[in-house]
Amino acid sequence: MLLLVDLRLGYSFKIKQFSISCAHGQEKEAKKEAFRKYLESSGVLDALTKVLVALYEQNDKPSSATEFIQQKLGGPTLSEYEKLQTEFSDLQTRYNELLAAHQEKSRECEELKNTHNQASMNESAEDAQSAKPN
Repeated sequence: MLLLVDLRLGYSFKIKQFSISCAHGQEKEAKKEAFRKYLESSGVLDALTKVLVALYEQNDKPSSATEFIQQKLGGPTLSEYEKLQTEFSDLQTRYNELLAAHQEKSRECEELKNTHNQASMNESAEDAQSAKPN
C-alpha cells in the first residue's frame, strides 16, 4: 500500500511537472513568435535576407563577412568608424577647451559687473554726501 501511494505521488508529480513544463514551453514559443513577427513587420528579416543573398552570390567572398554585412546595411566600414571616433575625440577636446574659455570669460564678466556696481554705489554715496548742507 505504501508503495502504491509513493507511485501515485510520483505519477501525480510528473503530471504536474509536465503541465508546468508545457505552459513554460508555450509561453517561450509565444515570445519567439511575437519577436519573429516584430522583426518581419519592421523589415529586419527582409534586409538581412537581401544582405545574406548578396553575400552568397559574391563570386569572390570578402575576407570579412561581418564588414560586408555592415557595409550593405549602411553602417560604416572599420576604417570609417575609426576615423569617426578620432574626429569625435578631437571635437570633444575642442568643446571642452571652448567651454573652459567661456566659463573663464563669464567669471571675468561677473567680476567687472561687480566692480562697476561697487563703483556706482560709491559714487552715489559721495554725491549724497556732497549734496548735504554743512
